Amino acid sequence: MVRPPRVTWQVKFLAISLIWGASFLLIKIALEAFDPVQVGSGRVIIGGVTLAVLLAITGTPLPRSRRVWAHLQVSALFICTLPFLLFPLGETRVSSALAGIGNATTPLATVLATIALVPQERLAAPKLVAVGTGFLGVIVISEPWAAAGRPDPLGFAIVVIAGSCYGVGWTYVKRFLHGADLGGLAMPAAQVLSGAAQMALVVLGWWLTHRDQAAYPWSPVKSAVAAAGTGTSTAASLGPPIASLIFLAVVGTGLAYVMQFDVYRAVGQQVGSTVTYLIPVVAVLLGVLVLDERLGWAQLAGFAVVLASAVAIGRPERRTR
Repeated sequence: MVRPPRVTWQVKFLAISLIWGASFLLIKIALEAFDPVQVGSGRVIIGGVTLAVLLAITGTPLPRSRRVWAHLQVSALFICTLPFLLFPLGETRVSSALAGIGNATTPLATVLATIALVPQERLAAPKLVAVGTGFLGVIVISEPWAAAGRPDPLGFAIVVIAGSCYGVGWTYVKRFLHGADLGGLAMPAAQVLSGAAQMALVVLGWWLTHRDQAAYPWSPVKSAVAAAGTGTSTAASLGPPIASLIFLAVVGTGLAYVMQFDVYRAVGQQVGSTVTYLIPVVAVLLGVLVLDERLGWAQLAGFAVVLASAVAIGRPERRTR
């Protein structure tokens, strides 16, 4: 029996770019029926269930070290819990395209987190200059000089913080969990399951204080149900948000995290992190083409600066013999 060829890391890299680039559009659709807390927590919890099923099918054991699980709680906070809560919250105030641009700040935060968490890894001056240039691009996007017509400053700040969380989280993984990854599903599943445990507490706390908004922690908010009406109109109105949330969870969180770990294992963090360059491009294109969102000249110019800075940060340093 001939074994089917394994999927190459290049294919997984492209798949991650498309899946996570589309996630900002799907978040916008899911928010039509769910609260931001429900979108973020549902994405991680259902994604965790997906990975748990895969673990059971493949018979893959989870890590047993208490030290590893303690570090996973910290990394899950920055890789799963915070960004998956903040991006939906930010998208209640800014467009999905602008949220995708906020994700482009991940390499900038990675450099700063490396300085703090991995001080022995010396960074070249050009990378530090690129970080400063990138933050200038963020300022241009926010248009602080404009009195009207600029992006909502709070909403944009939220998505920038969300994108920065990834840089902190993956640097933490590099610093404290680099020797704990033994391949396969174990580490990505443990990462998402740690986030799912945190999210379960978050969504339960939200529901206990907002029981007037949703019948159950996982049900669409009552205002969306009332607006949907009854019968076929309910399915037509609530179907796309529910489907978007399920896709975000099963594919965008469960399967995509497995593919991302595979890419990092195949080519390392340096090349694997360049997926950040393609995600905001996909997010902007989908926001403009599907949702008819529009970006001003300042957002486009600032995005170009941030993206160029991210590419400069990701370039390998030249080494002399």
